[in-house]
Amino acid sequence: MSRRLGWRDALLLVGGYLALDWASHIHPVHGLYVTPWSPAPALGLLFLVRYGGQAAAPLALAILAADAWARELSLPWLLACGLALQLTAGYWLIAGVLRRRLGSKGMFVNRRGLIEWVMITAIGTLINSLLFLAGLTLAGYLPRGAAAEALLPYWLGDAVGVLISMPLLAMLLDASGRVRLRRLLLGRESLSLLTTGGVLVFTFVAGKMSEFKYFPLLFLPIAWAAARQGLAGAVLTIGLTQVGVILATHLLGLSPLILIELEVLVLVLALSGFFIGVVVEEKQRLGAELQQTLRLAAAGEMAGALSHELHQPLTALLAYTRACQQLLAQGESGERLRDVIDRVVAESQRAADVVSRLRDFFRTGTTRLERIWLRELLSSAASRCAAQAQQQGVELLLRPAPPCALWADRLQLEVVLRNLLANAFEAAAERPEGGREVRVSAQQDSAGRVCITIEDSGAGVAEEMVEHLFEAFHSSKASGMGLGLPISRAIIEAHGGNLWAEAADHGVFKVLLPTEEAAAHAT
Repeated sequence: MSRRLGWRDALLLVGGYLALDWASHIHPVHGLYVTPWSPAPALGLLFLVRYGGQAAAPLALAILAADAWARELSLPWLLACGLALQLTAGYWLIAGVLRRRLGSKGMFVNRRGLIEWVMITAIGTLINSLLFLAGLTLAGYLPRGAAAEALLPYWLGDAVGVLISMPLLAMLLDASGRVRLRRLLLGRESLSLLTTGGVLVFTFVAGKMSEFKYFPLLFLPIAWAAARQGLAGAVLTIGLTQVGVILATHLLGLSPLILIELEVLVLVLALSGFFIGVVVEEKQRLGAELQQTLRLAAAGEMAGALSHELHQPLTALLAYTRACQQLLAQGESGERLRDVIDRVVAESQRAADVVSRLRDFFRTGTTRLERIWLRELLSSAASRCAAQAQQQGVELLLRPAPPCALWADRLQLEVVLRNLLANAFEAAAERPEGGREVRVSAQQDSAGRVCITIEDSGAGVAEEMVEHLFEAFHSSKASGMGLGLPISRAIIEAHGGNLWAEAADHGVFKVLLPTEEAAAHAT
């Protein structure tokens, strides 16, 4: 649905159209005043896209006033009104197609939209120019042989003006667009504008504009701004380029033919900059969408980790609560009841710590370090996975660990170890009964590090798949999300260690962590 056109908007349309038409470089062709750069139709198209038919009457009035004031066309009153209405109808049809194909703003947001926008604008302005010149010819105002000569400059003026000016005007008419442009003008990226201005001066002063020797240099600041700031950067630098070209042509008094060639070059630069800017913004949007997907998937992994972590304290809470019920039923109110209630409180606090610490890590990556004995850590992780090993018929072998301590977050390391053990159980479970085995061992080196090795009797990992295992969303499980190993590696790296897999005829995963002494020495 189109917005309501207020009287201020109508005045802005009429005044803006007259100002832009006056600023364009006008020269006569067989008594018809045309320009190689006509930005006023771009403003009319934007208002027609935004307000629909409500903007038609003010636009027709603006065209009529511009012909009489800026272009000084001495046409009969009825003919002038008819031509203004014909141009307005043509722009209205172009705006309708833009709105239907590209949305309520009539502007492109991706590469496909950019191509459609260029094609619709080019074809629409060509048809509109043909009809306008045909009307002048049939009315006897334009000689029949001159229509073909006037068509190219008139059409190029409208097409170039719309294609170059419409993105900048669209941003100026939009509140969020004005904010982006203001940030560019006041931020560090304003250097690209200074660079563009410097290149323009060099191009006009050092080079002969009739030869366009240095004009391609303008592509450098435009491409830089587009690559750094996306479409907004390209739009702003292209707008500055166009303003500089128009001022220079007025000062140097370039011929119409040279000006037409110059505007075509500006158009090529503009479309190249728009394309780079659109590609950059597409990549930024894809990156943001990927980050959101990763956050959602990480939430799924967090839910899985929470289910493992909360199972034991919740089971203990249920048992202690039932014990409290039994003690109360027996009339117990002494030391035994207080002991059970203390256990309930302790398990409740443990469950709350599980939720808080996992939430903190997945949200901010923070860890809560404490002194942990390696043997205790491995024993705790193995004991919590014993039920899964028994259920899958896997023999879990825990070899004695060296007597060293770690400075780490116990909960996070247990999540990693249980994830690795769960994967090892699944791999070993594919073997026949009697050949299902998972071994956990640890060795300390002279550099103050400990290497935890988890091996299984499964098929192992092929060499070409070793690194792919730790890529997000890469999973060999039909129901897996492919984030368990990447998140596990992130946890280990946050502790100053490393996690990797080795190519072998059986599964081998290794976790390298600094010991307490090495961690203290590093800090």
